[in-house]
Amino acid sequence: MSVGQTTIIRGENIRTGVTAILPHGGNLFQEKVPGAVYVGNGFGKLAGSTQVNELGEIETPILLTSTLSVPKTADFSLDYMLGLRGNENVRSINPLVAETNDGGLNDGRARHITRDDVFNSIKNAKSGAVEEGSVGAGTGTVAFGWKGGIGTSSRKLPTSLGGYTLGVLVQSNFGGVLSIDGVPVGVELGKFYLKEAVGAVGSNAQPSSGSDLADGSIIIVIATDAPLDHRQLRRLASRAMSGLARTGSSMTNGSGDYAIAFSTQNRIKASDAKRNISVLGNDAMSPLFQAVIEATEEAILNSLFKATTVTGNGRTVEALPLEQVKEILRKYGRIK
Repeated sequence: MSVGQTTIIRGENIRTGVTAILPHGGNLFQEKVPGAVYVGNGFGKLAGSTQVNELGEIETPILLTSTLSVPKTADFSLDYMLGLRGNENVRSINPLVAETNDGGLNDGRARHITRDDVFNSIKNAKSGAVEEGSVGAGTGTVAFGWKGGIGTSSRKLPTSLGGYTLGVLVQSNFGGVLSIDGVPVGVELGKFYLKEAVGAVGSNAQPSSGSDLADGSIIIVIATDAPLDHRQLRRLASRAMSGLARTGSSMTNGSGDYAIAFSTQNRIKASDAKRNISVLGNDAMSPLFQAVIEATEEAILNSLFKATTVTGNGRTVEALPLEQVKEILRKYGRIK
């Protein structure tokens, strides 16, 4: 698996980008991978999800970007895939493009993503450590009222449980009450969803709907080398929502909460007339469930910890004040 990112910062109001996740470095249409999409709350524009869940296959790079740039990004993904050697006679491709809305810091209406941005993200994808924070598709995102962005984490099961590796990449752009290791950090910092309504029972106080502390979205991409089929990957993806909940997400009405999962094993070749594959038994899934919950939680926190303050589109969103966070965690006995 490899990841490529293009960060777009221009003028005073362009703060956006593209993040590309490639399950392998070959022609994904000719060698598809098992995949699944799970919808926690469906307020989003995830192009290509229905075919993924119908056929259980992913056949293009997974692209993350800005909400209103999904159609353009999908079109550019088609340009890339149709141009690959071996796809000369292909007449149907299912681009998989997900989004969160970076319209607070970015002029999303102008849809600044270009063909070069998408191609560069795909062609420059590499394995190894992934740049995190205010980069790629996370350039203009906001989480819990602080600067969000791209975050990653991984887990490796012990040999006795199969030794499989699982990695998570998130594009965080959602609200709620930030919690770190069970500590109500958002409350301690005085920035959290429904703050206006606290202690206002019986009054006419209402939460500020549509704010950074309420609505928003998150895309969670899960990769594993465990041999899983579509059904198992969908089960795995659903558990990512437990990791999201651990961070204090409220999954509000206007939040698009999606998980995309794929396995790098058991590739599906276009020429396959018959496939004999081996997948894990159901009892072997539970350790992977634990792994995806932990990795999702950690990836979200890393997206906050690595983000930097960004000014754009007439506003500034501050990075999470890490020194204050450390003091709060000390107060609750989580760190010395």
